[in-house]
Amino acid sequence: MVVTIKRLSDIYDIDVFTDAGMYFGKIGDAVLGKYMINGWVVKSTPDSLLSKALKNVRAVIVPHKAVKAVGDVMIISHSMEFASRDQEVAEATDVAGEE
Repeated sequence: MVVTIKRLSDIYDIDVFTDAGMYFGKIGDAVLGKYMINGWVVKSTPDSLLSKALKNVRAVIVPHKAVKAVGDVMIISHSMEFASRDQEVAEATDVAGEE
């Protein structure tokens, strides 16, 4: 297995697809933690699954653990389990307390 290292700047604006083959959007930014990537900001585009499902949303944050592969495109899990808003706030508070 060959491991290819990519720069974050090379990943901006690449297309994002689900593992079911559906076009999801484009990478807008990375959400960085102290030592790792926590997630990806995926921008909605006119013909994306994101714009069809959430019409008034311009972007969403996809957790990095949902990413299956990154190359010329990014592949994310189609069946992501989304944490509730309360869980996300609690986890963010826990991580902030560790720093």
